[in-house]
Amino acid sequence: MSSYLLDVSNFMLRWLHVIAAVAWIGESIYFVMLDNSLKTPKAEEDRSKGVFGEMWAVHGGGFYHNQKYATAPAKLPDDLHWSFWKAYTTWLSGFALFVILYMANPGFYLVNPNSPWQWAANMTGWQANIVALLFLLGGWVVYNEMCKRVSPNMERDGLLSMGVAIMMVVVAYLSVHIFAGRAAFLLTGAVMATAMSANVFFWIIPGQRRMVKAMKAGEAPNPLDGKRGKQRSVHNTYFTLPVVLLMISNHYSFAYSNDWAWVIMALLIFGGALIRQYFVLMHSGQHKPGYPILGVALILLAFAVGSPWLASGSVASSSSSSSSDSSVVASSDGGATPLARVHAVMEERCVSCHAAQPSHPGFSAPPLGIALDTETQTQQHKAQIQQVVASGYMPLGNLTQMTDDERTLIANWGE
Repeated sequence: MSSYLLDVSNFMLRWLHVIAAVAWIGESIYFVMLDNSLKTPKAEEDRSKGVFGEMWAVHGGGFYHNQKYATAPAKLPDDLHWSFWKAYTTWLSGFALFVILYMANPGFYLVNPNSPWQWAANMTGWQANIVALLFLLGGWVVYNEMCKRVSPNMERDGLLSMGVAIMMVVVAYLSVHIFAGRAAFLLTGAVMATAMSANVFFWIIPGQRRMVKAMKAGEAPNPLDGKRGKQRSVHNTYFTLPVVLLMISNHYSFAYSNDWAWVIMALLIFGGALIRQYFVLMHSGQHKPGYPILGVALILLAFAVGSPWLASGSVASSSSSSSSDSSVVASSDGGATPLARVHAVMEERCVSCHAAQPSHPGFSAPPLGIALDTETQTQQHKAQIQQVVASGYMPLGNLTQMTDDERTLIANWGE
């Protein structure tokens, strides 16, 4: 029953997380489009009132006239719209998902027993949880300090952007070497998502509140508040597509079970940012197809790095259980059919989770709906079994100690 309730909580939190993320990202993309599409007001009356730019649009059977003030308007309405709860809800629901899916079972999902760093490979579950939290906090601290020190007055934002790009490569490298593959991709995305939400919470909204307070008091707002909010909003814009991609990456083991997973991750991050840059420029009337072309090229390069033709093997495949005297393989009847021998491995290494009624306490139903209780079911999922076992993705963290002989047996199944 506890596993079932955990699944229900996961299901509903994931739904809330997606709804909040769609609302936040949609609103963010809309305001970037609006900001970049503004034209100088045609009416002298509007210009005299301090209107910096305007945009006319038609949508849903109606016409809209958006105006942006460069300075304080003569009067602020009481029902001024603020954009922040969508950002907070996205982060809070995402963190809650991380807690119930990863931190509740860190030995299974966070610890990377095949890490080349001995201290990471030997972490206990609670240690992995602490390191994961420090990883998120450290990512925000480093990013925030970089913004404050490299471009405090928003005069060196180009140099800052280069610094942030280098930081994300380092984050990708560290995450892959510290955490299990799937968690590494998720945590890298979470570092960016945490920075995005923290930008809203610590900088964008407080700055806007100070501006509103000054305007209501009849004082001139500090221009740095507006510039700083713009700087952090721009960063959020370029984080958006990579974060979305990394959040859905856990379905694709070829990416995070590869020796070069951190390179794949970095290429996908830059590819997404370049594609976003095209749309940012397009809204201001600049069409530069070189950005999406280069972005797609980086994505294709990531796929090439992760391909079975170029990959030299996965990090996870260098199993610590490389003994050649596998109990399952050695004890199998030499005259048994290949299917029978493979199914014996499934029963020993996989059926604790992949069963109609899993015995593993973390599952109330077989993951992805794949049950391997019978030889017929094993045969039906042959292609999937061979793929995830060859990549080293399964068993997760190799907790059931599948050996190299068993992996070879499955790889040669049917030959």
